[in-house]
Amino acid sequence: MATESKTQTLPVLPLESGVILPQMVVTVALETPEARDAVGAAQRNGNVLLLLPRIEGRYARVGTVARLEDSGELPGGQKIAVFRGLHRARVTVASAGEGPGLWVETEAAPDPETPSERALALGREFRAVVESVLEAKGEQNAGRMLRSIEVLETIDVEARLTRLLEWYRATLADVTLKDKIRRDVTDRMEDQQREYMLRQQLEAIKKELNEGGDDVVAEYRRKADEAGLPDDARKEFDREVDRLERTSEQSPEHGWIRTWLDWMVELPWSARSEDEFDLAQARSVLDADHTGLDDVKERIIEFLAVMKLREERGLGPVTGRRSGAIITLVGPPGVGKTSLGESIARALGRKFVRISLGGIHDEAEIRGHRRTYVGALPGRIVRALKEAGTKNPVVMLDEIDK
Repeated sequence: MATESKTQTLPVLPLESGVILPQMVVTVALETPEARDAVGAAQRNGNVLLLLPRIEGRYARVGTVARLEDSGELPGGQKIAVFRGLHRARVTVASAGEGPGLWVETEAAPDPETPSERALALGREFRAVVESVLEAKGEQNAGRMLRSIEVLETIDVEARLTRLLEWYRATLADVTLKDKIRRDVTDRMEDQQREYMLRQQLEAIKKELNEGGDDVVAEYRRKADEAGLPDDARKEFDREVDRLERTSEQSPEHGWIRTWLDWMVELPWSARSEDEFDLAQARSVLDADHTGLDDVKERIIEFLAVMKLREERGLGPVTGRRSGAIITLVGPPGVGKTSLGESIARALGRKFVRISLGGIHDEAEIRGHRRTYVGALPGRIVRALKEAGTKNPVVMLDEIDK
């Protein structure tokens, strides 16, 4: 579009939001004094002014020369003006214009009247890409202010269309990727739902055919009955079995729950060794296994004698608690502490297990790890009970740091 003058001195109307491009007709609310001053100056200057975008106090380098088509006031008292964009113009320098407001000198930068073949080709490709974006997104999301300012400031038509194509190609790629992710997620959810339905149907078919022998839940309940779990342990066991029944085999929790249940049914809940309080036999065992250590042997025999007497009188364990009695053997390595423990177990007719605590710094090694821990196992004491096969073995905690 040709212009009457290459250089003009024009009043500036700052645009705080949005951009008005050439050939656009836009209604603008005159909310600030400088906007109203700019319209007044335009009315005294042939109804022409410069619409210049402003972001955070910074003016764009290029604006749109526009004609004031009309102005007025809404019923609520809001002043408005209607502008028609004419052509781009570069801001060269601020100027002292006629009247209040900001005036600048501008240099016209209109589009060529006859676009090049390259520009026409870019325009056709741009329209095709925009149509694809709008079809995929269902909305027009290209009117971002910063990008609009860049479009306004790009004078060369080919460069302008090239930049627009880059933006829209990136937007189209983003939309395509989001659609692919959404389809993949939907497909996975459908596969999981389909697998769940098939498993439910398979379970129903097995029940109809009386083929429930491989029912994992029923097998665990049977093993729990045989193991003779006490009431508190059985209550917790049944709660975990119910969780297992509701948990999919594909869930990590399924494996954690089964590991816990396996340990519960394998522990010796009802297996118990009966103590043999034969003091003469106990002394014979101690003498046969150890030479010397008479004071230690006598103290052990005294301890066993008290245990025997309390049992005969129905007074319970020596400690007065439900836990077993504790004997502490102190001495340097090699003096016979571990072998004395084995002799005591043999004299009482119990199983013997040794737990070495030397070098242990993590309490989880003793009490057990959390279920979510990779390769989680119960603590060493629980494992020792399983190894012994009885719930009242002689357990020796060895190498305890003082």
